Amino acid sequence: MTEPQKRDRPWLMRTYAGHSTASDSNALYRRNLAKGQTGLSVAFDLPTQTGYDSDHILARGEVGRVGVPVGHVGDMRTLFDGIPLEQTNTSMTINATAMWLLALYQVVAEEQGADIAKLTGTTQNDIVKEYLSRGTHVFPPGPSVRLITDMIAYTVGNIPKWNPINICSYHLQEAGATPVQEIAYAMCTAISVLDAVRDSGQVPAERMGDVVARISFFVNAGVRFVEEMCKMRAFARLWEKVTLERYGVADPKQRRFRYGVQVNSLGLTEAQPENNVQRIVLEMLAVTLSKDARARAVQLPTWNEALGLPRPWDQQWSLRIQQVLAYESDLLEYGDIFNGSEVIEAKTAALLAGAEAEIAKVLEMGGVIPAVESGYLKSNLVASHAARRARIESGEDKIIGVNCFDTTEPSPLTADLDTAIMVVDPASEQSVLTALEAWRGQRDEAAAQESLAELKAVAATGANLMPATLACARAGVTTGEWSFALREVFGEYRAPTGVGGAPVAVAAEPGGELEQVRAAVAATAEELGAGKLRLLVGKPGLDGHSNGAEQIAVRARDAGFEVVYQGIRLTPEQIVSAAVAEDVHCVGLSILSGAHSELVPDVLKRLRRAGVEDVPVIVGGIIPAADGEALKAVGVAAVFTPKDFGITTIIGRIVDEIRLANRLQPWTPAPTTATN
Repeated sequence: MTEPQKRDRPWLMRTYAGHSTASDSNALYRRNLAKGQTGLSVAFDLPTQTGYDSDHILARGEVGRVGVPVGHVGDMRTLFDGIPLEQTNTSMTINATAMWLLALYQVVAEEQGADIAKLTGTTQNDIVKEYLSRGTHVFPPGPSVRLITDMIAYTVGNIPKWNPINICSYHLQEAGATPVQEIAYAMCTAISVLDAVRDSGQVPAERMGDVVARISFFVNAGVRFVEEMCKMRAFARLWEKVTLERYGVADPKQRRFRYGVQVNSLGLTEAQPENNVQRIVLEMLAVTLSKDARARAVQLPTWNEALGLPRPWDQQWSLRIQQVLAYESDLLEYGDIFNGSEVIEAKTAALLAGAEAEIAKVLEMGGVIPAVESGYLKSNLVASHAARRARIESGEDKIIGVNCFDTTEPSPLTADLDTAIMVVDPASEQSVLTALEAWRGQRDEAAAQESLAELKAVAATGANLMPATLACARAGVTTGEWSFALREVFGEYRAPTGVGGAPVAVAAEPGGELEQVRAAVAATAEELGAGKLRLLVGKPGLDGHSNGAEQIAVRARDAGFEVVYQGIRLTPEQIVSAAVAEDVHCVGLSILSGAHSELVPDVLKRLRRAGVEDVPVIVGGIIPAADGEALKAVGVAAVFTPKDFGITTIIGRIVDEIRLANRLQPWTPAPTTATN
């Protein structure tokens, strides 16, 4: 009989949080820490993540929406006011501007009197997955890898307890990655980063073990409990093998697979959102039950994230879920309870073999960067995601409350949708802009400009960029100024969309829905005298979560549309210009950041000013019901949210709106002729 052992120390417990302003977020962090949260996980708003100041044209409507705006060292001071950084483990979800945010964090820690060698925490800093899934990249791959390499070299020497990169497979799964792809592509990224550090000459060969010891991973745990747990066991074995064989790291402690996790937000549903609670619990168990592959830090989404921004109470509920498992159950009193299981061992081995085969393919291409630039990785993810969506639509993959068991009682949790989520006060954006203007007015402008000039000079050489970045932070430089100085030297990058290379995911079977929609598309084009119906899929603002837009684009293509999709990060003006130039029949806008209330009406106004009256505009995203009605009131033809899981049905609705806008009779399929 197995006797309980001494209880293990629980994992770090976090909630991913930040909104409105630095002062509002500081108050939220203090409250969460008082409730027993043991680490901070900072969500930055999209302008901060993509290197824009809050008053940039692309930042309009995005300030403080999905995270906290941090424009300079003063904001960072406010964000951590009263929180001793030397004693706090802080995770920062930041990638393209990771070096800048770490510099701000270090300067504030120094101002608090902290020994920076004692700082603990993580900067996500995985730019590869930004090219593939999340879209907050700024610079081309080469300079981006240089920024990562410089940060790793700096932290190993100066902030030795800091994790300078979090190889992030979380968003790969959201973009459609299978477990094999998630393991393989994350490991390819890790290999690329470690090779770059080794080859840079900035870290002595004998210290590569110190580098490996500070590499962490951030993964996604989906609801397929057994598969997800085996995925983590396979991850751990592969990391052990790669670090020993490729980098010769002899110390087993340095080779330990260290990861944090956020369980899958993609699988949370708008329909019957109360079901999300048990989904979250199952997903958490996948990364905590197996001691040999247990997460070092866990952050859980909330039950209502498919509806909008969670309230503090919702975040508290997710924190309590972790605490009940860690402190009330006996989980932490035993060794790995799955060792010896033939089922677990076989599944783990299969995932490991598949991942190693895919890694070999990528390495044959020259590594992860060439695989990104060629579009290989993105096309694979778009195809996998399309296949997953097709399984959901067909009912092969069952989503309770969405495509099966969808009869429901009224939910008291969502009886008042206006209070079931948190709404960011629109006035907070103006307060941020006013404060930013005041900051620029009171700083030493000469010192700021001098530090920016030095940053550009260093960027043009091969020297480490961290010291020059720290100097900019101390001089009061802003986030946008830092990133645009580097944009001048490095340029910007638009990643492949993956749409063109994605295979057909749903066959147009005789009598099936897609065949009928294809017939409607062809008939409508003929009636309008167009060779093909043309659909513009646009993503205004800074929201880089393009998965939904890509799936609409792929299915519309398969239904016979000519699709115009230029990727992410466009201004309303650019979208309207493309709509006019391409003479499209419909404009589809995708926004998940909450900026729809400002950006969509702007697109509509610009279309009307351009004389475009008969082109319907449809919108998709995380849009509360009241916002959806408001958008329709100003002229949006249709609004789609996560509850609308049938993509082919959505394409059919687009055809209906095109016909309505052009005063055509509703399309009806031709009757089939029965044969004996």
